[in-house]
Amino acid sequence: MSHLLIVEDDELLRDGLCAQLTHAGHNVSSASDGAQAQALLESTRFDAVILDLGLPVVDGVAVLKWIRQRLAALPVLVLTARDGIDDRVQGLNAGADDYLTKPFDMAELQARLQAMLRRSRMPAFGGSLEVLGATSRRLRVDPHLPLAWLDDDSIELTHREWSLLSLLVSNLGQVVGREDVLAVWQSEPLESGTGGSNALEVYVHRLRRKLQDSGLAIRNVRGLGYMLELTTA
Repeated sequence: MSHLLIVEDDELLRDGLCAQLTHAGHNVSSASDGAQAQALLESTRFDAVILDLGLPVVDGVAVLKWIRQRLAALPVLVLTARDGIDDRVQGLNAGADDYLTKPFDMAELQARLQAMLRRSRMPAFGGSLEVLGATSRRLRVDPHLPLAWLDDDSIELTHREWSLLSLLVSNLGQVVGREDVLAVWQSEPLESGTGGSNALEVYVHRLRRKLQDSGLAIRNVRGLGYMLELTTA
């Protein structure tokens, strides 16, 4: 399930989009002007934005440029009545991932949205690392920042915890050797209270606690390293 933000000043259209996309299985939030959209984007993590250009308070193009400065990898589908070539070029140059003009077909919008979401999750596009636990909770790890989520609940991570979790998620079901982790950590500063030969075990213990009820477990493979795996009933 993706968390979407719909930014549209037409109340009827906004409500219709929210209803249709909620029915399609998405978690949907909405804003009626550019300032509301910016406030939501500063406080909440979204997987994609559907953005009208003709917005009150803060124009949609300004919102789009603002998104690209702060949330470079966030997918944005521009939805607007501006159908001129210059308008399309302006929207795409401002950072839109796709462009759909009004009136539009809902099936086409959903198809374009799904394609945009798929692209955003590919490593080449900077998408987050994802794995579905045995309890159907989704773990997502940001590939660039020390951030992670269980469904929509954020997990507080230190930089080294994030590095370790990223390695484990990228190698789900495979052993990650101690040497692999230590090699990644070489360029990172030592964190308070985690020095000594048992530093890795300290981080593994922390992550185990933070992954409780996720349907995922970190298993110690004696003499080799650690492996992230689905828990068994």
